[in-house]
Amino acid sequence: MEKTTIIGYVGVFMAIMFGISFGGGGFDFTKLLNFVNGASIFITIGGTFFVLLASFPLKTFKNIPKHFKMIIGKDKKDPYEYVEILTELSKEARRKGLLSLEDKTKDFKDDFLKESIFLIVDAIEPDKLRVWFDQKLSYIEKRNEEERKLYDMGSAIGPALGMIGTLIGLVNMLKSMSLTGGAGNLGQDMSVALITTFYGSILANCFFTPISNKLEIIQEREILFKEIIIEGVICIKEGENPKHIREKLLNFLDEKEIPKLTGQKVKTAKAKTKVRIKAKAKTEHSLEN
Repeated sequence: MEKTTIIGYVGVFMAIMFGISFGGGGFDFTKLLNFVNGASIFITIGGTFFVLLASFPLKTFKNIPKHFKMIIGKDKKDPYEYVEILTELSKEARRKGLLSLEDKTKDFKDDFLKESIFLIVDAIEPDKLRVWFDQKLSYIEKRNEEERKLYDMGSAIGPALGMIGTLIGLVNMLKSMSLTGGAGNLGQDMSVALITTFYGSILANCFFTPISNKLEIIQEREILFKEIIIEGVICIKEGENPKHIREKLLNFLDEKEIPKLTGQKVKTAKAKTKVRIKAKAKTEHSLEN
């Protein structure tokens, strides 16, 4: 489970509850009732949902459970695992030929990796493979962007519906005012009018925007894995040296992650260089064996 997501949502909820309840030297939880208004909730939350429903097809909403699972679940994929797999496949292809790789795909859980291996087994030129992979990545990135549009639009609509609710409340408040009736209910009516703006801000900044940002990070990492696979399988298709393929694939990764190869902690630039040299030596030794 991704702890930062849970901690973030619980933290912001507690911060808002604390801000509402604390005041005058202590806590007064009855103040929470000041922020509960059925009409305001329906205008802001209900209105935002219906606008999104009018803006997107139904299949877009079917992806919401998958998105929540993505942002709450912990990513168990290891980029080094892909580097190791592709390096081993390159050695296998050198020893037994590309056709031998087809049997290796049975144990792979990554569908994109399987599909990519099947493509290089076929007699397709590397240039054509690159064009196909570029189109595939372009489609995936476009699809990911389309999925995030739901949350980006929600973060924009929430405050807008909150403002509409505020205007509705102000109009009703002004309409009910009279010279004979006085302004006894002015404060209460004004607070009700402002609650919708509060709900809209909460909806945008504490719900839609974090989900969109988290999805973007997860999807960009998924694209990174696919780029590693693409570069690896094309190098295998071109018959490059396994050692060279491994070094090329390591360039996709963050330098801070390199110590995972040796299990050491790196604190200085000099230490990082030593670890990289050690990791490279370890790689060359494993390939020679």
